Amino acid sequence: MNKIWVDADACPRTVKDILLRAAKRLELHVTFVANQPVPVPKNRFVNAIQVSQGFDVADNYIVQHSNAGDLVITGDIPLAAEVLETGCSAINPRGELYTADNIRERLNMRDFMDTLRGSGIDTGGQAALNQTDTRNFANSLDPLIIKMANANKLL
Repeated sequence: MNKIWVDADACPRTVKDILLRAAKRLELHVTFVANQPVPVPKNRFVNAIQVSQGFDVADNYIVQHSNAGDLVITGDIPLAAEVLETGCSAINPRGELYTADNIRERLNMRDFMDTLRGSGIDTGGQAALNQTDTRNFANSLDPLIIKMANANKLL
């Protein structure tokens, strides 16, 4: 059974709500993983895992427990790169699909921006999630979860 894994430490509320509705509507298993409590409604398809505090603990949990065919929701580019290597799909909260074709470029840009910040240059950070981002996420998510739902029905 394919699952959706959510790197929930920085998951925007609007994205979480979209995922909860999709889990209920399509009976997809969604697991929120974070190092803090993540309240989720009672639903046999939804659960939350609280991992211990520490650098990349939630990411490591997702990598260790996800399987090929699963979908990972994350803004963490290194996590996306890891799960892509295991056969998972990955998408960020703005609706951008990570692929084998674009992940290296994204990792390089991330490292470049880290270098700039490490040098004391203010890079400004990413803009807050807006309605267009939320709509893009929902539009990008739909074909992925429909594909997962269809694959699960074949099992």
